[in-house]
Formats: sequence, C-alpha cells, structure tokens
Amino acid sequence: MRPDTDSPGTDSPGTGAARAAVGVPSPRAVYDAALRAPGSPLLARRNGQWRALRVDRWLGPASDADESLLSRCRGPALDVGCGPGRLAAALAARGITVLGIDIAPFAVVLARQSGASALCRDVFGPLPGAGRWRETLLVDGNIGIGGDPGRLLRRIALLLAPDGTVLVELDPPGAPTGSYWTRLAVEGLVSAPLRWAGVGVDGIAGLAAVSGFEVAETWQSAGRHFARLLSSTRPSSSCKEP
Repeated sequence: MRPDTDSPGTDSPGTGAARAAVGVPSPRAVYDAALRAPGSPLLARRNGQWRALRVDRWLGPASDADESLLSRCRGPALDVGCGPGRLAAALAARGITVLGIDIAPFAVVLARQSGASALCRDVFGPLPGAGRWRETLLVDGNIGIGGDPGRLLRRIALLLAPDGTVLVELDPPGAPTGSYWTRLAVEGLVSAPLRWAGVGVDGIAGLAAVSGFEVAETWQSAGRHFARLLSSTRPSSSCKEP
C-alpha cells in the first residue's frame, strides 16, 4: 500500500483498524511515537489532505474550553480515549471519581503520571463499573473511535447509569458527519489505515436519535464545539453489560 493513499487496500472494512502490512507500523505505534516526541507534529490524513493533531493540547493542562465541559461532571466519570490524561487528572484533582481508558499503553502511563486513574482498555471490551457511570467523555475527536459513532454510542449506553450523560466534542457547523479511512504520521513513520469518523454539530441530533439518546444542549468555547446527550429511555433504562 502506498503511504499517501487513504484506501484500506485489500483489508476488510468494519474492523475499526485495518491489519498492518509487514513493516508498516500500526496507528497505535505511531500515536505512541508522537507522545514520546511531542515536539514532532502528529499528522492525520483525510480526503487526501494531511492535518496536524493537537498533541500539545493533549499533553498540556485542561484549557478553558475543557473546563466548560468538566464543569458539567459530577462523577463517577469515564474518559474514553483519555490519552495522556489531562481531563481525567483535572477531574481527579477536584475530588471527582474518574477513570480514563485508552488502548495506547504509553498514553496510560502518562495519564497515571498526571494523577489520573487509567487502564489500558478498549471501550468495546470488558470495563469496570458498567451501568454505573454518570458521565462518559468523548473529547478530542473520540466520537470517531471505531469508525461507527452509532455503534460507539450504543456501547456507551450500556456503560452509563440510567440518568447518565455523554459529553462529546464535535466538529464545527458545516463539517460532514460520516466514517472515513485515515492514516497517522510522525517523524517519517506512516501508519496502516485506520477507520475513524467525524461528527459535526449539524449531525449530532440525528445520530443521537438513532442511538438511543437526545441532545440536551450544545455549546461552544474557544472555538471548540460540544454537546451533552441524555438517554432517550431514562429513567426506566435497564441496559446491562452483555
């Protein structure tokens, strides 16, 4: 596979990430390398264009925009795709019970060093506290995990308490909602294809409706866009961990 194409080649879609060819690093390995070398930009490819991801923001303290979301947390909270743990650490520092999960081992190491409780887990695998989390955080584009936001939200519904909420960061108004293949690149490393998704402000209501949620509010802060989702079946929800 050429490193400048977004196509998954012969790999089967629907698995979240394509299998890496021999000698081609996995997206997880490239992400890990970017966290170990924060001065080098981490790039993601979409529709033939490379754009820089905000590793500096992930590694820094919680920003004012982050605080606009964290202020809506009472806990216990689950930070899905917590990365180096800035959000989980900020919640822990104010006495809120929070757990971060990430599939990248080095990200989990950094999260723990920041003062957060964190586990190296996949959101679609077994997790502690299923059915008892009051908030689930999907920030920094993590609504795209797995390339199927509807499936992700349905999984989140199994993890939340009946009165729980999803706090999600969205793409700006006018941005498309849908799945795509991407690659990550840093310091000359280009990953195997990764299935991801974007959800724009304009697309969240429809997505929520077909995933068992409703939009309670949307807001913006410092140029970033967020939404708070509630279960459309509360308070009688009885979803259990499969």
